[in-house]
Amino acid sequence: MSTLITRHASKCLRHSLSGRQMSSLKGYQAVNEPLLEYRPGSKESKELEETLKRYEGTVFDIPIVIGDEEIRTKDVKAQVRPFDHQKKVATFYYATPDLLKKAVDTSLKARRDWERRPQEERSQIFLKAADLLANKYRMDLMAATMLGQAKNIQQAEIDAAAELVDFLRFNVQFAGKVTEYQPISPDNTVTNSMIYRGVEGFWAAVCPFNFTAIGGHLPMAPALMGNVALWKPSDTAVLSNYVAFKAYREAGLPPGVINFLPADGPVFGDTLLTSPDLCGINFTGSVKTFKRLWRQVAENLDNYKVYPRIIGECGGKNMHFVHKSGDAETVINGTILSTFEYNGQKCSACSRAYIPQSMWPQVKDGLLAALKEVKTGSPLDRENLVTAVIDDKAFARIKGYLDMAKSDPALTILAGGTCDDSKGYFVQPTIIETKDPSHKMMQEEIFGPVLTVYVYPDDQFEQTAKLANETSPFALTGAIFVQEQTARMKLCETFHEAAGNFYINDKSTGSIVGQQPFGGARMSGTNDKAGGPHYLTKFISQQSVKERHIPLKTWHYPNMEK
Repeated sequence: MSTLITRHASKCLRHSLSGRQMSSLKGYQAVNEPLLEYRPGSKESKELEETLKRYEGTVFDIPIVIGDEEIRTKDVKAQVRPFDHQKKVATFYYATPDLLKKAVDTSLKARRDWERRPQEERSQIFLKAADLLANKYRMDLMAATMLGQAKNIQQAEIDAAAELVDFLRFNVQFAGKVTEYQPISPDNTVTNSMIYRGVEGFWAAVCPFNFTAIGGHLPMAPALMGNVALWKPSDTAVLSNYVAFKAYREAGLPPGVINFLPADGPVFGDTLLTSPDLCGINFTGSVKTFKRLWRQVAENLDNYKVYPRIIGECGGKNMHFVHKSGDAETVINGTILSTFEYNGQKCSACSRAYIPQSMWPQVKDGLLAALKEVKTGSPLDRENLVTAVIDDKAFARIKGYLDMAKSDPALTILAGGTCDDSKGYFVQPTIIETKDPSHKMMQEEIFGPVLTVYVYPDDQFEQTAKLANETSPFALTGAIFVQEQTARMKLCETFHEAAGNFYINDKSTGSIVGQQPFGGARMSGTNDKAGGPHYLTKFISQQSVKERHIPLKTWHYPNMEK
């Protein structure tokens, strides 16, 4: 903290800054949580097996939580196993409009004391939560994510354990960085200072199903910076999100700072977005929903006390663009992983590929050979890379694209193309070749294990790259595979605006907190880069303070003197 904060600083200023002035976290450096390997017979493997057995046959009852009060309504819902949809993992309850309004009031009552706590104290709570999630609750997060969201062991470990813990720890580090600036005080007549406050009002955190880490992060990030948040978990990730919520409360998060509110999406939006105290939305989900929320904010703009801040991440139509100088083995393995890990249900998943004609026979054979080894089934089976998609709606949407592909003369299904929802929502890993580079399969987000490939003449890579840049409305992730330096520079320039996260000779998935801050532009979102320091500035309202120490003797300008 700047030494310019002198003994003349006001009492309120000292109160707001004391946590950082005396902070034991000064210079705190986060490190990424190590990934456990779950090798057969390992300690973590045994612990996970025991936890899964404990979860087997258990249907968890998850309440609405407002302040310290657990509430259950008559509107009861169930979260099921996507890979065995006759089995419930949890029951939960939809909050009514009245309960949502109650949650707003509860949050606002908690806000003053929480916002005025030193950053040090807030940070210590979330660091304790990180330790709880990395240790005590790790296997519960794993089991809840595997059973409720159909992630295999590796994907659950990356997401629910490591990434969520990383978000908490790195956000503490970043919070120190983004609040360290203090303005200059050029002489002893005044002291200039900056107070970093939470934003006045409440945040609405609308969370997705596909990453437990994002569910835990969207309400936590504003809370760390002194805000209060209303947490709407996805219906298909309620159990894992509730585990994270319990860890936050156990770590010392005061009641009401984050309220846990399963709710019908339109009811949640219609109720909270008309509140004059809305100060922001932290959202991950579909473009359609995000646009709806944005329109509602605009329609209610005259009612708000502050201009609401809007953060959104909405997915993509991510590409692998291959130059003839690219390494075929890397292309094959990277494309298999990026397209089919977590069944293509990653915002960053590769779903379209551009392959030069000269490389296509080798790449095609490699992809098809790999798919023969890829196994699909329950996430509880260690050998399965692909599991079930999340629910009946996702299954029907993906099936619609596959049914269309079977009858479209511009498309050829090279592998997969089948699906079965009799027991779980299973879609076979699918590769489709298109003759039309502007086909809807190259434009629209499918959010499933489906890859569409366009094969282009080698000497037309510049024209094809330009076309690829203009084909999709999204700009989330993208990867180029190229060794030739001139071609590399041309592709980087062409795709300058095409991706918020750009990969060179690597797959389009796998961003790590603190290493590749994540977010995209165009219709992919507001590109605020979760997992990096600048993201936290969205949750800060700054107050610039000037305090004079000597009397002001005159109102005359110097040029007025005789």
